[in-house]
Amino acid sequence: MIEFWNVSKTYEAGNKALRNISMTIQNGEFVFIIGRSGSGKSTLLKMLLKEVEPTSGKIVVNDMNLGKMPRKFIPKYRRKLGMVFQDFRLLKDRNVYENVAFAQRVIGASTKSIRELVPAMLKMVGLSSKYKFLPQQLSGGEQQRVAIARALINRPEILLADEPTGNLDGQNSMEIMKLLNEINKLGTTVIVVTHSQEIVDRMKKRVIVMDRGTIVSDEQKGGYTYEN
Repeated sequence: MIEFWNVSKTYEAGNKALRNISMTIQNGEFVFIIGRSGSGKSTLLKMLLKEVEPTSGKIVVNDMNLGKMPRKFIPKYRRKLGMVFQDFRLLKDRNVYENVAFAQRVIGASTKSIRELVPAMLKMVGLSSKYKFLPQQLSGGEQQRVAIARALINRPEILLADEPTGNLDGQNSMEIMKLLNEINKLGTTVIVVTHSQEIVDRMKKRVIVMDRGTIVSDEQKGGYTYEN
């Protein structure tokens, strides 16, 4: 479970990114977070990653108070989170297999574990036949599938996706969302930040709408409209 209790964040320049945010996301939920640029969406994700600390308030993830977490425990905590970005962030000089294996190597996984898990992840995202391809030999949708496989290989409890379809066309965007939905059905909590109204409307999940650092709406189904 993810809990935000009266969380606010004011940056040094005086910019109030979050204003007294309170919300709960249950284990296994699929949640969209939408809103204009500057509404606080990215700050919220950065707080969950322990990249940004709140000015006030409390964040609890699976009974762990992030504000009281010792610095030495942060890497272990982050291993329980998967992160997918708009720009894929793949290693351009390594093939698909090695990009996915990299996440395992970082945590010191055994060669046996890597040999078992990487093919399983590539099969799940539909890229088994392209394990030797370099990122630049793949389409944008395929690159994002590699990024998702890499994010999932360490079996995170929570998957955070920041504009995961921002660089993709409509068809590839929906394919990625279908994949995230299948991942969610396996029990992973999925939180997606997006500007795509079409995706939100079609997926019919819980939608949290943010504006100027506050939550202005929190509903189970899509159908919201906002200006970019």
